[in-house]
Amino acid sequence: MKHFLGTSLLRGLAVAGALTVAGAQAQEPTQASIEALLPEFERQVAAGMTAFSVPGVAVGIVHDDKLIYAKGFGVRALGKPETVTPETLFQIGSTTKAFFGVTLAQAVDAGRLGWNDPVIDHHPAFQLSDPWITRDFRVLDLAAQRSGLTPYVNDGLTFLGFDKKTMIRAMRAAPQTGAFRSDFRYLNIPHVVGGEIVAKVNDTPSWFASVKRSVLDPLGMAATTATAEAIEKAADHATGHRLDAAPVAVPFHPAFPYAFGPAGALNSNIPDMAKWLRLQLGRGIFEGKVLVSEENLDVTWTPRVAMNERTAYATGWVVSATPRGRIIWHNGGTSGFGAHAGFLPDAKTGIVILTNLDNGGMADSLAMWFYDRALGNPTVDNIALGAAASKARREAALKEAAGFVPGPLPANAAALAGAYASPILGDATVALVDGKLQMTLEKTEAVALLEASRDDPFLFAAKLAPIGDFAGPAAMSGGEAFTRLRFEPDNNGKITQMRWLSPELPHLFSRAPAQ
Repeated sequence: MKHFLGTSLLRGLAVAGALTVAGAQAQEPTQASIEALLPEFERQVAAGMTAFSVPGVAVGIVHDDKLIYAKGFGVRALGKPETVTPETLFQIGSTTKAFFGVTLAQAVDAGRLGWNDPVIDHHPAFQLSDPWITRDFRVLDLAAQRSGLTPYVNDGLTFLGFDKKTMIRAMRAAPQTGAFRSDFRYLNIPHVVGGEIVAKVNDTPSWFASVKRSVLDPLGMAATTATAEAIEKAADHATGHRLDAAPVAVPFHPAFPYAFGPAGALNSNIPDMAKWLRLQLGRGIFEGKVLVSEENLDVTWTPRVAMNERTAYATGWVVSATPRGRIIWHNGGTSGFGAHAGFLPDAKTGIVILTNLDNGGMADSLAMWFYDRALGNPTVDNIALGAAASKARREAALKEAAGFVPGPLPANAAALAGAYASPILGDATVALVDGKLQMTLEKTEAVALLEASRDDPFLFAAKLAPIGDFAGPAAMSGGEAFTRLRFEPDNNGKITQMRWLSPELPHLFSRAPAQ
């Protein structure tokens, strides 16, 4: 669910906008015009798989209330012969958020929720650092990405074994870094809160039980699931990969994305996702049955906060203006998969693209290639732009990581060992073990290896140790540090605090008095 917006996509839209010609009018795609695009579209798929190092892709195109194209490309797992089919299951990541938006809309239809209900009226444990914002945070805000908090704040807690209750409680430690309802800030944990609210008002044991009853079952999305166990058991499923020098397979694990429920937990395939797009294009009606009112579905399509001059976030969807028509879409990125689902609301056309590599931008780039040509927009080389942007992001990340230079354990290492406590995360024990410093989070038993900085005796990089239940999350992270941390001395040189420095994990541990 990270890497939500590829800069390739935003750059592609900006270029397309710059090429707008006077008097441009919307082009109504037909099945014949879409089918005429397919040979070149398939060449773009092949080019994208090469440029982004994607092992496997599945694509579905919907037009005029039917699936007119469904095809798999490449392999389900790198180095294995099984090929991707339209029925292959993938994690769909944050494209799940639009399903959450519809479950909110259905609850409003039923009179069980109001879009403007204060969240704390339904979920008193929801507390932010600013009491006024806590009181004014509404149900709609849960899915509108305009909280003003640090993007992705506290998401990393799930890799460290913390439960939903702790993740929700941790929101009160997140600083307000932007303007409430004015600045776009992408989060996942508010959706977890919203999922609990939906389950409560619908009297179901979980958000997935609600969405299954009110959306998946009526649509006939029988292959769509929401657990690591379910996708692993499926005979035809893709394996996720993260990109190192080459794609590296990553395991399925309950921690991510499944712990985030309505923010990104669904597994699905092309036939099922095509039915989902048909519901959207049918404005809440599927095969003659109203599943959600057009009025409240329209709420989920309505822009709420600007992302740039042509793009805004709605409620589980992104709305983009192009020279010849609107696009409503969302992408998804997990530790091993990238996805895109979107549609042209005024042209009866939609597309879903599922890939088995963490989201570097291929699905978005390919989708934008399709949208522009289906609408008759001025065209750009979306794959080349996306690949260049992906390369630039990777290089920037490597440069940032290189800013921390490992060094030998400092002479003061023994003075850093001891017991620390956070009001949110509980106790942490720092100890010297076999000549190395490590930190154990007592509530979850996660162990972090603390790598010393060459340049600062109080600065360390914390990497999750691949021990026991944490082997999977450690493999997903590829050995990257989940935070840098600093041991902070008082005026007398005595260590009194351990501060996590990642903006996404803003936690402070106070040192317990020596016994």
